[in-house]
Amino acid sequence: MNDRHGKPLHYADDHLRAILGRVRTIAMVGASPKWIRPSNFVMKYLLGKGYRVIPVNPAAAGQEILGQRAYGHLNEVPGPLDMVDIFRASDAAGAIVDEVISLAPEKSISVVWMQLGVRDDAAARRAEAASLIAVMDRCPKIEYGRLFGELSWCGVNTGIISAKRPVMHP
Repeated sequence: MNDRHGKPLHYADDHLRAILGRVRTIAMVGASPKWIRPSNFVMKYLLGKGYRVIPVNPAAAGQEILGQRAYGHLNEVPGPLDMVDIFRASDAAGAIVDEVISLAPEKSISVVWMQLGVRDDAAARRAEAASLIAVMDRCPKIEYGRLFGELSWCGVNTGIISAKRPVMHP
């Protein structure tokens, strides 16, 4: 995928697998309490995989989303974070990344991840200049399923299901 200003994005599978294998605590900026929203579904999935996911949403601050206390802003989240997952529009990503950069040393943040359709190349460059790992236009739920073999049960990308006739060997 590319935007008007950026080059196509490519992340090596080993790179994404290493990130998802290392992080344990994720702050999800833009997490929604509404079960029909993609952020809610992704949060539920990641919680089910053993990640600690902390919702960050000013409209839901003080409430619970999927049993997790929601905070209004990243700087209100107690304790260390490994990754910040941005579930907001691309035009909001830059300010969030700047906040992540300012909080990274105090909160031990090492990864800023922008969801599918979210891309801000300048913000990613600022994050990388601050020694953070930046991932854009990817979903950790999709990448987890793809990289840790969860899609293989239904034949996706395994070569088991094919439109081609099988070759019969005598």
